Amino acid sequence: MKTGTWNEWLLNYSLYIILGVLIVGVVVVEPTFLSFYNLSNIMSQASTRGILALGVAGMIVYTGTDLSAGRILGCCAAVSASLLQSVTYSARMYPSIVDPMPLLIPLVLSIMVAIFFCAINAFGFAVLKMHPFIISLGTQLIAYGALCLYIDSQAGGAQPIANLDPRYIYIVNGAFELSGVRIPFLVLYLAVCSGIMWIIWNKTTLGKNMFAIGGNPEAAAVSGVNVTRNIFGVYTVAGVLYGIAAYLEAGRVQSVTTSTGLNYDLDAISGCVIGGVSFTGGVGTIPGILLGVIILQVINYSLYYLGINAYIQYIIKGLIIIIAVAIDLRKYINKK
Repeated sequence: MKTGTWNEWLLNYSLYIILGVLIVGVVVVEPTFLSFYNLSNIMSQASTRGILALGVAGMIVYTGTDLSAGRILGCCAAVSASLLQSVTYSARMYPSIVDPMPLLIPLVLSIMVAIFFCAINAFGFAVLKMHPFIISLGTQLIAYGALCLYIDSQAGGAQPIANLDPRYIYIVNGAFELSGVRIPFLVLYLAVCSGIMWIIWNKTTLGKNMFAIGGNPEAAAVSGVNVTRNIFGVYTVAGVLYGIAAYLEAGRVQSVTTSTGLNYDLDAISGCVIGGVSFTGGVGTIPGILLGVIILQVINYSLYYLGINAYIQYIIKGLIIIIAVAIDLRKYINKK
């Protein structure tokens, strides 16, 4: 392999090599980490974050970002959980609900709330021409304030929204057997969302326009692409994914508080960048996003499994983000 080709290969895959070495190190230190139970937990945790990342990725393709995704998820999760508390729970948020609610209604409401917040981001970005960082930061605070007010509005004061309907818990945390292997429903939900997003990104006008705008918005506009409409379209798709992720996350953790969704946006952004979605715009793939989210979740779970100090875990995650973005920018500079 020629030196130039070798250097290019090393630059393209250096982050995967670093993360791979970390994972191998964890396995060497604690071989039991590779148990099927741990792998199942990793995939379950990666599922909701993966669905969230599929939505965030569209903003990054536009050379933007979304810092509000985690708090939007928390707000929507509270809505879902509050409507699906067990009717036998005396301290439920809505005592007037005396019959089990159809499981689909809270999902639809969760998606509607998420689309509302995403519409704020889209309006600020596409119409007001605000930087996505600023508008999503403002939306993050609005969503967090709304979450706190909603949880604090309970008759007994601020308390976790828990004691959920067993039907809800099952459709989220259940599993099916395939050749003797237990596969969580959450993995199936992630697979379905990923398949749909692959079609949207690769087979629809919205997806093609998204990459065109991310690569060169001026050229896309000149060629007849309605930039504003397409931005709203991508944010709407993101809202649907956020709402689904929130609904599933509430059922997965079975207790929603004001801290639900904290830093989920950073995990989603990190997973996208690790998976090859470039902050320089116009670059990204669905398989890459899934790989990035899973790798990041393996790192997160392994640090927890080894009992690493929580504060040190934050430092390691921060370093991963910095390295990922630095490598991404280096690729862009080399291409130019």
